[in-house]
Amino acid sequence: MKKRALISVSDKAGIVEFAEQLQSLGYEILSTGGTKTLLADNGVEVKAVEEVTGFPEILEGRVKTLHPSIHGGLLAKQDQPDHQRQLAEQGIEAIDLVCVNLYPFQQTIVKPNVSFEDAVENIDIGGPTMLRAAAKNHAYLTVVVDAEDYEKVIDELKTGEVSPAFKKRLAAKVFRHTAAYDAYIAQYLTEESGEENPERITVTYERKQDLRYGENPHQKAAFYRNPLGSEFSIAHARQHHGKELSYNNIKDADAALQIVKDFDQAAAVAVKHMNPCGVGTGDSPQEAYQRAFEADSTSIFGGIIAFNRGVNKETAEKLSEIFLEIVIAPAFTEDALEILTKKKNIRLLTVPFDRHLKHEYIYTSVEGGLLVQDQDRYTLEDATLKVVTKREPTEQEWAAMKTAWKVVKHVKSNGIVVAEPDMTLGIGAGQMNRVGAAKIALEQAGIRAQGAALASDAFFPMDDTVEAAAKAGITAIIQTGGSIKDEDSIKKADEYGIAMVMTGVRHFKH
Repeated sequence: MKKRALISVSDKAGIVEFAEQLQSLGYEILSTGGTKTLLADNGVEVKAVEEVTGFPEILEGRVKTLHPSIHGGLLAKQDQPDHQRQLAEQGIEAIDLVCVNLYPFQQTIVKPNVSFEDAVENIDIGGPTMLRAAAKNHAYLTVVVDAEDYEKVIDELKTGEVSPAFKKRLAAKVFRHTAAYDAYIAQYLTEESGEENPERITVTYERKQDLRYGENPHQKAAFYRNPLGSEFSIAHARQHHGKELSYNNIKDADAALQIVKDFDQAAAVAVKHMNPCGVGTGDSPQEAYQRAFEADSTSIFGGIIAFNRGVNKETAEKLSEIFLEIVIAPAFTEDALEILTKKKNIRLLTVPFDRHLKHEYIYTSVEGGLLVQDQDRYTLEDATLKVVTKREPTEQEWAAMKTAWKVVKHVKSNGIVVAEPDMTLGIGAGQMNRVGAAKIALEQAGIRAQGAALASDAFFPMDDTVEAAAKAGITAIIQTGGSIKDEDSIKKADEYGIAMVMTGVRHFKH
């Protein structure tokens, strides 16, 4: 009996050649709508699905393949006599190969100003149903959803039959594909309906690259990206030079990007092991970088640098003086690329800084579960600032506190940042007690702490942090407040003439 292939695709790349090959191998081709027209126009003998079902397409094509004559042919067990008897009684013939891809829902919803009606109209019903039916019954037929597999399928058919192992892999790909498709729809409708913390979430990502290893060489890893995610991200960055990013590179690069985007003026951020080690601002990228370098000229070596302005020749010349893993920027001039690409291993990435306002959630895995939260986008502009000491901050101190606060938000808790208006001076990260983090930051700042500001990601449980800051020469402190011992810290600040501001908002980062 002649074998039959059902072909109905939205993305028609390569489909004519695939159908021609199937026909040359003796397959009868069944098809629908635009696919049928395309195949026929290119000389492929094709039979309309409605000739098989005896029922026309209706409801603007919404119903065309949802019919027993199709799904009976897809779901019948070809080695079970009772199934074959029932097919014969109903005049249904088996289908041996299904090639289907779906309405472009994902591509539709990312269009600017797409209407809800247009999005819903691009939810495919018949396609996923055929794919799922064929994939369930993959022991008896071949199902293809990815054009990358056309040639592989033809190669196997030329040897006789598609192997059971390959059929199983193709079926698994189908269920991954339809699961992702449904996840996009669920995500879109959930967002459109305003639902928060729904009873279930299904997120889907597509593989961007395999990684050599994870955090350590004995851990396997890969990098996946959210196709609907923000273009302002490392996942969607363009790499211009250098070897592949590693697992740790990607995490550090993401951390640097999240910090630098919080600055309006030209800024440069250096990151090591997920924490900023130096942040500088200025009137130009080279001025900002010079301050970031001076903030911690030791830790910056082998680090990741992120700019919120394009990198020019002068900045590139400075960058080329030390070993850096990655440089991220909105753009690189040709002169800058010429200088930096002479360094074989440095990675150069560009990210579109004009597209970073998309709302996204943060997913953090724990063993057996997943934590989901909003991104921490709270800024001082959102806070109600309260001066709690006798002395008001000077204009210089306000500027220094604002810089310190922008950075401490991104420092692992417990976190302390010492800063001047245009650069960090010392950063204490990830300590088990707050005074410990302060001592690290103050020690790094050294004599530069005199007259500087100090920011804390959360309140002071004791006044010992204020004591340490005062002895180092700090003159202004910004912290969240909210401790039952706030008055102790305020009194200590007044004792040393320190201006203290409370934000009422903390920035824990674990």
